[in-house]
Amino acid sequence: MSKIILLGYMGVGKSTLGKLISQRLDKDFCDLDTAIEEAFQLPVHTVFKTKGELAFRKEEKNQLHKLLDQDIDLIFSLGGGTPFYYDNADFIFDQNEFQTIYLTSALQNLTKRLLLEKDVRPLISHLQSEAELEDFIRKHLFERHHVYDRAMHKVSVDEKSPDAIADEIISLLS
Repeated sequence: MSKIILLGYMGVGKSTLGKLISQRLDKDFCDLDTAIEEAFQLPVHTVFKTKGELAFRKEEKNQLHKLLDQDIDLIFSLGGGTPFYYDNADFIFDQNEFQTIYLTSALQNLTKRLLLEKDVRPLISHLQSEAELEDFIRKHLFERHHVYDRAMHKVSVDEKSPDAIADEIISLLS
């Protein structure tokens, strides 16, 4: 049994790459945000609005443990903040059977990408300008890098196609 866990900041491409890798390796794929949406029967941004971030984070932890405790091979995409709540980081990084891959992107690339998705991303939807968004991301990356850096592998997604990134990740797993 093996589990490949993709982690990194929001907007870095974890879900897109997880789907692609799962197809290439013929393994099941699970996106943690999708599992949470199914549990609540609501989109993530609506869960944040109507139930609050605390309810979201509690369900995130429940789904993380439930899905990763299953005895199946799995490609698994975390939410950008998943490792930073409860005991999630220890659970993810202290398991020998989990292969963790930290997907990175330059601040400017994340800002451009997330500016286009701002309205459906609850943590950044309140930000008014590109400069505010860039400052928000910069602060988060600074605060979070020590946890993300616990991953077994680090892969930059900048200036590469999803296919090239998937190839690079698969080669790391061999």
